[in-house]
Amino acid sequence: MTDHAHDLRSVHEATDRLLTAVAKLDNAKLAEESHLPGWTRGHVLAHLARNADALVEVFEGRPMYESATSRESDIERDAGRPLLEQLEDVRNSADRWFSVAERPQDWTRTVELRNGVTDVAARVPFRRLIEVELHHVDLNIGYELADLPEEFTAREIDFLADRWSGRPEVPPVTLKTYRADRVWHTGGSEGTPVTLVGTPDELLGWLAGRGLRGAHLTVEAGDGLPELPPL
Repeated sequence: MTDHAHDLRSVHEATDRLLTAVAKLDNAKLAEESHLPGWTRGHVLAHLARNADALVEVFEGRPMYESATSRESDIERDAGRPLLEQLEDVRNSADRWFSVAERPQDWTRTVELRNGVTDVAARVPFRRLIEVELHHVDLNIGYELADLPEEFTAREIDFLADRWSGRPEVPPVTLKTYRADRVWHTGGSEGTPVTLVGTPDELLGWLAGRGLRGAHLTVEAGDGLPELPPL
């Protein structure tokens, strides 16, 4: 069962960790490339701030973003700001979201996210945690997939394995750790089944399209490493 209170505490911790790391940068480093193609570190921070505001809209029952175009234009508008402005915006937008997310509410209600996606309100804190943790990695400042909290990595593998389940363009895939203490299943029902074995961070890298994107995974069965659609 989703524990939204636990996840809210985790978001606080992850946000503090990210802000502490970003505060060590300077304006020049902020303008350098992140791990995301076409995005500087400033783009990543601008996205994180605007995502927090968008999740306020979700909890208030309004559309998450005015439009896809406005979402992108807001990120471009804010990406080039100096470090102190970026830090203040990420911190203040997070505080705005916490002030809404931590108030008493019906956590069983259905909320609407982007592109018609719906979820129960109790899962939104974990979705925010995903944004903060993975985009911390995307900043390309020394925080890597292997540095993510173990609990987060396992839950994010669960989350993404579920996301890719039933997709006809993805063959049936079994994911295993080397000790086989954790096993996940994803993909559709067509094509040659594939079994991939690796460390949790390598499995997450393939599922999330990050890091080496599964290049170091062992293909134990099947026709090779399947290519996943973009997230």
